Amino acid sequence: MKLSARMALLAIVGTLAYLGLAVWGLGGFSAFFAHGSLIVVALATLVMAVASLFTEASLSPGEREDRANRWVIPALGVLGILSGFLPAYTDRIDFWTFGGEGVRWLGALLFIIGGALRLWPVFVLGRRFSGLVAIQPGHRLVTEGIYRNLRNPSYLGMLIIGLGWALAFRSGVGLLLTALMLIPLIARIHSEEALLKAQFGGEYEIYCSRSWRLIPGLY
Repeated sequence: MKLSARMALLAIVGTLAYLGLAVWGLGGFSAFFAHGSLIVVALATLVMAVASLFTEASLSPGEREDRANRWVIPALGVLGILSGFLPAYTDRIDFWTFGGEGVRWLGALLFIIGGALRLWPVFVLGRRFSGLVAIQPGHRLVTEGIYRNLRNPSYLGMLIIGLGWALAFRSGVGLLLTALMLIPLIARIHSEEALLKAQFGGEYEIYCSRSWRLIPGLY
C-alpha cells in the first residue's frame, strides 16, 4: 500500500509551496532559474516528492504512541517555512551570504545526498514508518543495512538537506535554521529511544551500544 490520497496531496502541495517560498524570496522565477544549481535543487525536490508517493509512510499512532512528542511536528513545520523563504531572501538582499557559484553547487550536491538518505530508510521501514513517535502493528527492530551503525539515518538526511539548501543560497541564516532543527530532532530521538527501549528491552540496548544516534563518530 502506498501513501493515501490525502497524504499524497499534502506531499505535493507542501513541495510546491516550499519551492514557491524560495522563488518568492529570491525575487521571482527568472532570478531563481538563473542559477543552474538552483534548477538542480528544484528538480531534486520534485523527484523526492514523487518518490515519497511510493512509500508507506503515515501519521498512524499505531498500537502505542508518545503523544507528548507531537510538538515536534509543528516546530519542524515552522522551521521548514522559515527555511523555505529566508535563505532565498537573504541571498537576494545579500545579507549574511558567503561564497559564490561553487558554494551553490556544493549545496545542490548535499541536498541530493541528504534527500536520498532521508527517503532510503522510509522505504526500508515501510508501514512501520510514521510521522508520529509510535509502535506500529507487527513492529520489529531493524538493525541491518542502513541501520547497522546509525539509528536515525533519516534524521541525518534531514539535516544534510537543510545544510545543502542553505549552501545553495549561500545563506548564513539558512545554516542557523538548520542548526535549530537539532533541538526538535534530538527531542524526538530521545522520545523514540525511550519507546523502543520499553518495547524491545535488552535487544534495543545492545543495538544502541554498537551504533550511533545521529552523526557517526560524534553522537
